[in-house]
Amino acid sequence: GPERTGAVVGGFDERPPGVVSTPPSSRARVEGWLVTLIALHSYGVGAALLFVPEFGARLGGWDDVTPLFFMRQAGVFHFLVATVYVVEWRRFRTVSFMLLAKCTAVLFLGTLWLVDGEPWVVPVSGLADGLMAIVVAATHRWAAAPR
Repeated sequence: GPERTGAVVGGFDERPPGVVSTPPSSRARVEGWLVTLIALHSYGVGAALLFVPEFGARLGGWDDVTPLFFMRQAGVFHFLVATVYVVEWRRFRTVSFMLLAKCTAVLFLGTLWLVDGEPWVVPVSGLADGLMAIVVAATHRWAAAPR
């Protein structure tokens, strides 16, 4: 019969082709914790942007950000991205979307900082995203390597 995985399709527990149904190895569990921590960071940034945007703007070095709609929209975007990080890893044991998002953030934040001279939080965020991408890529490679 079909392998029991928790996803119900047609009365049987099945997963679509390509979805990982085996428990993670000890190395993959380390990777899973890393993905979870980075997702929690993104949820925290999202919550700050959504619920206390004025405080976040002042803390980041801006005097005033108006309208607040765009900061709040960025908060919702962070929630969505963090959720995709977790879903991708849990379903496929991959981190492609996270690496794409982090590399895009580095390019975007670095360019804005160089062109517009944005406050301190912009290059620091770009550096943090770059470091997260490097650690995630290295951890993913380590987790996938034969033992």
